[in-house]
Amino acid sequence: MARMAGTASRAEALIGRGVVSTTSVAGGDICTATRLRLSDGSNAVIKTRPQAPDGFFRREAEGLEWLRAAGGVPVPEVLGVDDECLVLAWVEPGRPTAETAEAFGRSLAATHAAGADSFGGDRDGFIGLAPLPNRPLPSWPEFYASRRVMPYVRAAVDRKALTVEQARTIEQTMRRIHSVAGPEEPPARLHGDLWSGNVVWSTEGTAWVIDPAAHGGHRETDLAMLALFGAPHLQRILDSYAEAAPLADGWEQRVPLHQLHPLLVHAVLFGGSYGSRATAAAQAALSPA
Repeated sequence: MARMAGTASRAEALIGRGVVSTTSVAGGDICTATRLRLSDGSNAVIKTRPQAPDGFFRREAEGLEWLRAAGGVPVPEVLGVDDECLVLAWVEPGRPTAETAEAFGRSLAATHAAGADSFGGDRDGFIGLAPLPNRPLPSWPEFYASRRVMPYVRAAVDRKALTVEQARTIEQTMRRIHSVAGPEEPPARLHGDLWSGNVVWSTEGTAWVIDPAAHGGHRETDLAMLALFGAPHLQRILDSYAEAAPLADGWEQRVPLHQLHPLLVHAVLFGGSYGSRATAAAQAALSPA
């Protein structure tokens, strides 16, 4: 109870509103989430993590605001942020429906179309607790190989999550990335960590996104991430997205290429079979060439 009282006090200081009650929110292994009932009758959620990496919550808040400014997929309002917590407007969870999935696909296309200044971002960020290099590069293949894949290959080898031979296989794919990356596209405004757990299906009949690793990238990356661990009504999402913003020929064959980075992140963070899955994705990415 003392900890919850401290959380409420921190939230009140950040957002300038009283907290009437607090409730723990299940899920999440990186941060502690607490639902707040506020004195004005609204609800919020506060995410906390003592001794969070420098800039951890501020980068998340910036990413949420950047995505929200696109006017596409709904994003919770940032109510307050400091070095150890983030307060967001509460989204009441509901059940996914086919209609909501179709609307989500269209709104995601609008967010991507808002674009970005470059492949990368103004500053480095995080994906989970892992660092995410964002220094811009001129083309997506260069950015993906140099800022997404190879740093994690090296980290995975250091952590024994990849063998040296597996790392060589992935490096071979990166040397040929220009031949398998598909047609050039301008930088899209990406969520960057769009697995199904970061999509909140609300009681209002809309799908909201949370916990981004936002940056300028290739729009196929977000779609591939949705497919990696599965999402409700995935085909409806993809179909409505493609109706709103047609995808380049061969995008289905490029899905393993775009899944390579998140698989490497999981290999670094969790080990297990993710190293083998990343290697298989690298091999699959080369097969159409």
